[in-house]
Amino acid sequence: MRNKYIENFEAAQVASKEIPQFRAGDTLRLAVTIKEGDKTRTQNYEGVCIAKRGQGTGQTITVRKIGANGVGIERIFPLYTDSISEIKVLRRGRVRRAKLFYLRDLAGKKARIKELRK
Repeated sequence: MRNKYIENFEAAQVASKEIPQFRAGDTLRLAVTIKEGDKTRTQNYEGVCIAKRGQGTGQTITVRKIGANGVGIERIFPLYTDSISEIKVLRRGRVRRAKLFYLRDLAGKKARIKELRK
């Protein structure tokens, strides 16, 4: 049983942020705000969402992209953080499971996800 005050605060936090509908397998572009000293800048992080977990303000997503020299890079983002200014869904993926950790072992064309047709 959770505290009602905490639930009300979390509900207000969730309502204030605009988050599009997406699931594991979708390709996302996250606009991440980075602070360097006294300056701030926005850097895009584009990759495949391989996992969503948690609930309320504690919800997180794991996004995987392929960096330089074919090295896979995964970052875990809290969904309701102030450092993410925008989330854009670029492609909808057709997958049959909620967690795509098997992509870690695949490389090249094997690691591609089919696009969901409408």
